[in-house]
Amino acid sequence: MFQDIAITDLLKLQQKEEVDIIDVRSPSEFLDMTLPGSRNIPLFDDEERRDIGTLYTQVGMSEAKVRGLEVVSAKLPAFIREFDSGSPKKAVFCWRGGMRSRTAATLLSLYGFKVYRLDGGIRAYRQWVVDQLQKFTMHPECIVLGGLTGTGKTDLLQRLAAKGYPVLDLEGMAGHRGSIFGGIGMQPRNQKTFDSLLLHKLLEVNESPFVLIEGESRRIGKVVMPSFLAEKKERGKLIVIDMPVATRVQNILKDYRPEENKEDCIGQFRRIADRIHTPVSKEIMEHLQMDRFAEAVELLLVHYYDPRYLHSAEGLLEAAVTIRVDSVDEAEKELIHQLPALKSVP
Repeated sequence: MFQDIAITDLLKLQQKEEVDIIDVRSPSEFLDMTLPGSRNIPLFDDEERRDIGTLYTQVGMSEAKVRGLEVVSAKLPAFIREFDSGSPKKAVFCWRGGMRSRTAATLLSLYGFKVYRLDGGIRAYRQWVVDQLQKFTMHPECIVLGGLTGTGKTDLLQRLAAKGYPVLDLEGMAGHRGSIFGGIGMQPRNQKTFDSLLLHKLLEVNESPFVLIEGESRRIGKVVMPSFLAEKKERGKLIVIDMPVATRVQNILKDYRPEENKEDCIGQFRRIADRIHTPVSKEIMEHLQMDRFAEAVELLLVHYYDPRYLHSAEGLLEAAVTIRVDSVDEAEKELIHQLPALKSVP
């Protein structure tokens, strides 16, 4: 039969790549939050789950169980086939370690898999994440990438992460770039998913002497970073990327693809239009409507984003290391040259 397993023990198995972790909840539950690295093989789809739940509340548990058995029986061969790939060891979970994960674990055991069931389900995992973040002690110092909008800071973090540097890509975890336009072309995540992704990454980099992070505000889209991380970032070593406005415009056009997201761009601009001098605001709107995106972006940088950044960074830039470059490629090379000397940040 299957074995119940605590979240800490399951994560150890996952780290050793000795187990496939399967979320057997419905697709919508999976999208709301799951355990990082898991995949979704639902016992019931969203409609089936809703119908069985209605039956449970309106008729009774016995009738709901019978209906659930009918649904599972009809899809059993296809359900089992989905587990064939990957490790022969499987770990399954549902909302609270109840009937769905018990059913899945029992069936898989009968078919010869070594099966674990997450004790307490995703609810227990979520509580573990909250508890860990509340008491987390962050060891590495932060090296903070700053600079005006469009200097490719997120791109740089991703490049450095690919080269093995310890990185916290907060925008990637949040599914949002942080600005009023930050959700365009992305899938913003909720706080539960952000917390989960952040904790796993913090545990991964916590023995490093430093970690690279972007100079974000505490709120990123729908989510808020924990106070200990915001405070650590504020005390970190600041490296400012200085890049010509023309290059920054091209970086923004590449990232945001306004030709594909024109209506979203116009809609988001309307939210800030009254914060910009009226003639300039009208000119930006005209450029957006006429597909002159480069002109619109340059005006937004010069008249909105650059002044806001310079105001927020007032007093910080004097102590920063400034890298003046013409491209993200040059910035990457210069950062790699700078980082060894910064590994012993006090």
